[in-house]
Amino acid sequence: MYPTSLLNPAATPNEAAPSKLVLTTLQKLALPVGALLFDLLFWQERAGLNMLLYTVVVVLATAAGRPHYAPQWRSGYAWLLLLGTLGSAGLVAWYGSGAAILACWVSLAGWLGYLNQPHLRLVSNALLTALANAAHVLMALPTLVRMPTNVSGQLGRFWFYARLLVVPLITLFLFHVLFVVANPQYEALSERALYALSEWLVALFSRFSLAHVLFFVAGLALTAAVLLFVPVHYFADRESRFGEFVQRKRDQVASFSVRRPDFRRQERGSLDLRKEFLVAAGLLGLVNVLLLVVNIIDVNWIWFGFVREPGFDLTQFVHEGTYVLIFSILVAMSILLWFFRRNLNFYRPGLPLLRVLATVWVLQNAVLAVSVGLRNYYYILYTGLAYKRLGVCFFLLLVLFGLGTLLLKIWQRRSAFSLVRLNSLAAYAALLLLAAGNWEVWIARYNLRPALRNVDYGFLLAMPDRVLPTLVAHEGELGQHQLQHEIYDGTHQFLSEADARTRLHKRLRQFRAQQQQRHWPSYTWADWQAYQAL
Repeated sequence: MYPTSLLNPAATPNEAAPSKLVLTTLQKLALPVGALLFDLLFWQERAGLNMLLYTVVVVLATAAGRPHYAPQWRSGYAWLLLLGTLGSAGLVAWYGSGAAILACWVSLAGWLGYLNQPHLRLVSNALLTALANAAHVLMALPTLVRMPTNVSGQLGRFWFYARLLVVPLITLFLFHVLFVVANPQYEALSERALYALSEWLVALFSRFSLAHVLFFVAGLALTAAVLLFVPVHYFADRESRFGEFVQRKRDQVASFSVRRPDFRRQERGSLDLRKEFLVAAGLLGLVNVLLLVVNIIDVNWIWFGFVREPGFDLTQFVHEGTYVLIFSILVAMSILLWFFRRNLNFYRPGLPLLRVLATVWVLQNAVLAVSVGLRNYYYILYTGLAYKRLGVCFFLLLVLFGLGTLLLKIWQRRSAFSLVRLNSLAAYAALLLLAAGNWEVWIARYNLRPALRNVDYGFLLAMPDRVLPTLVAHEGELGQHQLQHEIYDGTHQFLSEADARTRLHKRLRQFRAQQQQRHWPSYTWADWQAYQAL
């Protein structure tokens, strides 16, 4: 639904900002309805079923303004983000998790970006396009509020009819006073009517809330940002300059056969491809030898027969070692991107050797990533699951995928733009996968297994409500663990079994009271199941 936008004629196409919005009939209807629906669904409510309903309404209202032959319906990225939007909105209604909410907003913004510019290829550029469109719409939104034309004439007409009604109103009030004095039944009826009117006015003003008004205005602005479109070509124009593969650069060479020849005298010597190849081959060869030593140590130490010795600092083993190894992998990927950015991809004398060395380095970095994953696995095995440890697992999966795309760049001469496109899609897929998992319940079940001695029970009690049936099911096994609660400064406070049971029962009472007070927009399927189970 593209509104007719009057742009500033003095601005350039990339700098043009809408000065006035002219809405279609469908937009005039959808905008206030969407704002009222947002206020009804989200005021003093948490994200749940309301997110699904609002997202479906936005998608239907937006799709209704697109003809079936619009280029947006031929964009695979737009369909992918649309499915992600509806799926993640359903996951919000199912779990109500923060990952599902984030995935829903990212998917919706990305889909709106592809609707604005269907030729976009990067998910990040689609998100930026959606944000730029929202900024343009919000700046032009005040133009929809217009004063009536001929205000002075309308005021004069109002004053004319008001003067005509003065005498009838005075006469009506006089007869009302006479009837009140003469008829007791009429007096009682008048008192009841005035009392009802005063009660209604008191209730009306008592419910008036400035925060509610501001929330409604915010909902109106958000609805306008997702329903109205102003074409934003900036990111699409920048993206169109990049290709999927590296092209050989022949500019600034002293020859008429190139596009931009340079016949000026070169005052300083340039690093030709041979010198660049020698630097790259020497660097890759040396770091391959160094990394081979590190991988041999890790394979012998971590991969086979790792046993935690008494007094071994597992935190330092995982945290500091993992961060350093991940940083080294990212540096290695950056170095390969630098060497294979331009004409070194076409240096025939040394390209086979360079590709072999780079491939060996990528594979060794994959082995290093597996070693990092094993460190994280042992940390989970001895201390239990947590959000950051799960995040490390997903990050390592993205690292392995990125190393695979790096091999594509080396052997297929793919550009950095191609790698960004593929890895952004992988990151979006990882976000959807995070949103689809019932991670809190799985964490609780894993951490309460009999093999795990130390359990951070305070961490489990702070989880969402859908975890409570799992905690109740394992209540009889609390004596088998050494329970503790992590304080904000990083220290741990030990909990007795009785104290843990007391906190659990208090949490259950709070959940039952909250669930009874919640309204239907805040419902989630997982909480309803938990309430029925308890």
